[in-house]
This record gives sequence, C-alpha cells and structure tokens, in this order.
Amino acid sequence: MAAPNGVPTLLFFTTARSGPARRMESLLAHLARKERSRLRISRIDVDSTPEWAERLKVTEVPSLILIKDRRPVARLEGRVSAPQIERMIEPYLEAHEAPLAVA
Repeated sequence: MAAPNGVPTLLFFTTARSGPARRMESLLAHLARKERSRLRISRIDVDSTPEWAERLKVTEVPSLILIKDRRPVARLEGRVSAPQIERMIEPYLEAHEAPLAVA
C-alpha cells in the first residue's frame, strides 16, 4: 500500500466481531481528520483479506502497522489510546509547511 508523495500509511487491522477494534474506529477517524495532509489510514478486515494479515504477521486484532517508504516501521497491537498512536506515528510524519524565507 503506497501513499502519494511519501506520506506514511497507517494500516488498521480489524474484524467485524472485534469490540476493541470497533471502539478504536472513532480514534482513528479523528486522527485521519487531524493529520489528513501527513497520514493516510487504511482499514483492513482480516476476515475478508487474510493475506495482508499473513504477510505482515498480524496475530492480534486490533493491530496498527505504520508503513513508510513501502516498509513497516512501527506496530501497536491490541486496544491502544490516542496518545499511544500519536507517539508511534509522530517520528515518521513530515511537516507540510512552506519553507522559511531567508532575507
């Protein structure tokens, strides 16, 4: 899963029957709005696409895997808080601001 312009992708592994994963969806929706220019979030249902879970060795749902430059760079498993997610992704997010002009 590649995102445009080197933007990292946060893969959210879930199933319809996972209560903790359903509770995390609102956290991720808020994060998607907050970081829309710096992060892409993709939801992956392990029941309908088990090959992604197998490929990335996902053994617990919910799981979050951050992909940067086509490689997994960070992972959280189980139910986690918004601050935990933010601490995980922050080192990999690039600022999308205009450079300062030097006079």
